[in-house]
Amino acid sequence: MTEMNDAVAVGRPVAETKKRGGERKPSSGKGRRNLEISILSAPAIILFCCFVILPIILGAYYGFYQWKGFGTPAENGKFVGLQNYIVALKDPNFQQAILHTFEIVIGSLVIQGPLAILFALLLNQKFKGRGLIRTLIFVPYVVSEVIVGTGWSLLLQKKGAVNQILESLGLHGVDWLADPKVAIWTLLLLISWKYIGFAVILMLAGMQSIPEELYEAAKVDGAGFWQIQKSITLPLLAPTLRIWVFLSMIGSLQLFDLVYIIWGQYVSTTAGVSTMATYMVREGRGAGNYGYGSAVALIIFVISLIVALTYQHFVLNRDLDGALTDKKASKKRRKRQTAEDEALAVAMEGVK
Repeated sequence: MTEMNDAVAVGRPVAETKKRGGERKPSSGKGRRNLEISILSAPAIILFCCFVILPIILGAYYGFYQWKGFGTPAENGKFVGLQNYIVALKDPNFQQAILHTFEIVIGSLVIQGPLAILFALLLNQKFKGRGLIRTLIFVPYVVSEVIVGTGWSLLLQKKGAVNQILESLGLHGVDWLADPKVAIWTLLLLISWKYIGFAVILMLAGMQSIPEELYEAAKVDGAGFWQIQKSITLPLLAPTLRIWVFLSMIGSLQLFDLVYIIWGQYVSTTAGVSTMATYMVREGRGAGNYGYGSAVALIIFVISLIVALTYQHFVLNRDLDGALTDKKASKKRRKRQTAEDEALAVAMEGVK
């Protein structure tokens, strides 16, 4: 009996040792997995550091100098500290450029959003000529900004084709490009015409990912077309809509090509359509002060970063949680899925 107890006592440490040794396997597997992730992501991280992080650091460094762009700032420039940043933030022209940029951001969202949803709803139906309409809407997006800008700058001149058509109809011509009250609306319409195709394709892809069974169940319950769109399509399209809003805001904050090609770096200021990017090019490269231009570029980056992080924190987090794998994110995801299921059930009840 004593021998058996001794054997059991001896066996326990062995078993516990084996058990503990087995517990180390997940940690070693996790370390190997982290190593694989590091190796696979290293090329992308190196490229990101070279082409994103390094230019930001150099831009911030150049912003401390009054520099003409020749040689290095330390050799051929004059150190001015924060003067470039202070002058830029106090410049009324730059303040106007910031205001115009945010007007473009808001105006683009207000004009393109509803139109993109309506076009996507139309193209989501089966009818003859649907492919042609889809192509006509999307073609402006893939055409080069240089071609678009050059073409519209000729059409919208005071003696251009658009005013000639208006005058032939007995209407007065409009100074589309130089009148500050008209130019901003001209720019918004051109931006909407150019980029709405991208929004429509995104919305259409989101609509086509919605299960067809939901529409069939709603039709069986006697719901009409608009009632189905309100209760099913729009709620389930919300993640796609949020992504489009984010991309549209970032694109509008960086808008440069169309304004520069149509209005130029100087006319854009008098016409009231200058953006932060056109101001940066005009005062930096145009004036030969690359240090000041670098300071403005860093300010634009900070403004864009603040907007992006704010939007991500308050709006995009609910969509980004789906890509996380930790336990906390999984719990949040399950709770959110339950809430969405309940909301969908309520919506279906509303359809009935």
